[in-house]
Amino acid sequence: MLFVRMALNAIDGMMAREFGQASKLGACLNEVGDVIADVALILPFLLVAPFSAPGVVAFAIAALLVEYAGVLGVMIGGGRGYDGPFGKSDRALALGIIAALIGSGVVLPAWFGWVFPLMALLSLYTMFNRIRAGLRRANSSIS
Repeated sequence: MLFVRMALNAIDGMMAREFGQASKLGACLNEVGDVIADVALILPFLLVAPFSAPGVVAFAIAALLVEYAGVLGVMIGGGRGYDGPFGKSDRALALGIIAALIGSGVVLPAWFGWVFPLMALLSLYTMFNRIRAGLRRANSSIS
């Protein structure tokens, strides 16, 4: 489902731009829909061993912050930020791999519990990259 979601999201935006149907409401709905989908796809991992609630919740919050940092660029005049290293597509790929392992019956070892805290840290790093890049783009457009 994660891979289908990503494909449909990309097609939706591309079709709206291609046929001149992009709108401000559509942009808002896209961003809100993305963060709702992220949370809905991340939180079920709370029910899977060896993942801990703090790690999964930290990752869900960090994913929201990454996307918020991306849209902040628009607010300050630097454009929507997609800087990495752990953006939406990367999160979907990582979650898809984990879900595929679980779905195929692989019993995850206890040490695998570090995956969500690690993804949360990568997400926070991405958030800072997006803020820094947005500020750089905004400042360069002023001069």
